[in-house]
Amino acid sequence: DLQICQHRAPTCCTKKMEESYQAAVRRERTQSIQALNFELKYMIVGHITAFQEAFESLLRFAENRTSSLFETAYRPMAKEAAEPVKELFTDISLYILGAETTVESAVLRFFDSLFPLVYSRLINPGITDLSEDYTECLRLTRQDINPFGHYSKNTVTELSKSLWASRMLSQALSLGIEVINTTEHAAVTKECSRALVKMQYCPHCQGLTLIRPCVGYCLNVMRGCLASVSELDAQWREYISTLEYLTNEMAASHDLEMALSGIWNSINEAILHAQLNGPQLSATVDKVCGQPKQREGNLSSANIVPVKEVAGTQTFVMAHTSLNTKRREFINYMKRSRTFYASIAERLCDGDLVMRDSSTCWNGEDVV
Repeated sequence: DLQICQHRAPTCCTKKMEESYQAAVRRERTQSIQALNFELKYMIVGHITAFQEAFESLLRFAENRTSSLFETAYRPMAKEAAEPVKELFTDISLYILGAETTVESAVLRFFDSLFPLVYSRLINPGITDLSEDYTECLRLTRQDINPFGHYSKNTVTELSKSLWASRMLSQALSLGIEVINTTEHAAVTKECSRALVKMQYCPHCQGLTLIRPCVGYCLNVMRGCLASVSELDAQWREYISTLEYLTNEMAASHDLEMALSGIWNSINEAILHAQLNGPQLSATVDKVCGQPKQREGNLSSANIVPVKEVAGTQTFVMAHTSLNTKRREFINYMKRSRTFYASIAERLCDGDLVMRDSSTCWNGEDVV
C-alpha cells in the first residue's frame, strides 16, 4: 500500500511511515531555507539598525545645534522656540521612517510657528499682548508676506533631496526583509513533498540509511520544488540595483549629513533676513492683524544686532565617514547576493545532503 517508495524488493516502510516522512521533508525544507536566508536577513536587519542609529544620531546633532543657535544668538525667543524646533526634527524622523508626511509641510509648519516669535521678540520686542488670535494671524500672514525670503523654500529643497533617498532606503530594506520572510514560508506542494521523500527517505525503506542522493538528481528535485521562489531572480537583481542607486544618491548630491548639519544656518539666515526687513514687515502686519499693545519706550528692531555666527559652534563630528563606510560595506555584501534566488537549489543541494566524494549514490530508483 505504499504510494511513494514503491520498490520490487521487500521493504521495511509502511504507509504511515511515508506520511511521517512527508511531514519531515516539509519541516526540513523550511529549516534549510531559513538557514540559507539567515545570513542575508541578519545583514539587512543589522544595517537597518545601523542606518537608523546613524540617522537618529545625525538628527540629535542637528537638533542640538539648532537649539544652541537660539540659546546663543536669539536668547529672547529661545525658550518659546524649543517646541517648534523639537517638532521639526520629530517630523523629519517620522518622514525617514516612512510616515505619511512631507518635508515641505514639516519645514513650513516650523517657519509658521517661528514667525510670531521673531516678530514679537526681535522685530517688535515691545509687544506685551501676544494673544492667541494675534499669534494665529501672524502664523497665517507668514505664508502671504514671506518674511524669511527664499531661505524657507531653500531649506525645503535641500532637505527634500537628501531625506528622500534616506526614506526610500529605509523602506527598501524593510521590503527586503518582507520578501525573505515570505519565501521561507512558501507552501510545499504535494508533488514537491513526494519528490523530496523519494529522494531523501525512500532509500531508508531498503535499509540504505547512509546512501545519499546523486547531485544531478537533487538539483532536478530542488529546482522543481523551488520554481516559484526562483522566479524572484529578475526582481531580486533589480532590487539590488535599486539599493545600489539609493546608497549612491545618499553619498552624492543627496548628502543627508550635510543637509541636516546645515539646518541651523538656513534658520539663522532666515531670521536675519526677517530682521533686516523689519520695518516693511511691521507695516504689512499692522494692516492685516492690527496693532498689538506696546510697552512704553518701545525697543526698536534697529537696536537688535544680528548675530551672524553661533558662538562656539560645535564641530561637525558626526559619523559622516562611518555612515559612508556602512553604506559601502552593505552594498558590497548585497551585490554578492544578486544571484540569491537563482542559485537557491544549488545551495540546498550543497553540503551534507548529497554524495559528492563517492562513486555510489541514490538516483530515485536505485543505488547507482
